[in-house]
Amino acid sequence: MRHLVAGSKLGKQPAHRRAVLRNLVTNVIERERITTTIARARAARPLVEKMITLGKRDTLHARRQAAAFLQTKDATKKLFGEIAPRFTDRPGGYTRIVRVGWRIGDGAELAVLELLGSELKKKEKKAKRGKVQEATPAAEEKEANASS
Repeated sequence: MRHLVAGSKLGKQPAHRRAVLRNLVTNVIERERITTTIARARAARPLVEKMITLGKRDTLHARRQAAAFLQTKDATKKLFGEIAPRFTDRPGGYTRIVRVGWRIGDGAELAVLELLGSELKKKEKKAKRGKVQEATPAAEEKEANASS
């Protein structure tokens, strides 16, 4: 029986598990969306929600508690400046877990842990190396004539 046994151990010692979860929570707050395994996403979700609740309180004590848990000052600033005000009228449920498939290397099931209302920022495509067009004087004249 699993009475009073809550949370996943993630196959790690307590100190390592805490470090992994702190890193996950910090990254979710900084980037608003991360890809990780289902087990880690489920373990990090309550901690992310707790940080946002601290951000909504916005007292000196709440700021110190959040700063003690989060890894960077930028994450703390973003939590209290941008993220918490976004959820002021929401009583909870600030995150979403979406399954996205399996990792190629070991077959672990992956998920995206994201904040609600976060916008997907598309990566800029890099130009291919082989097809670089150089601007020749003749080509520039044709463009100038065509636009006139």
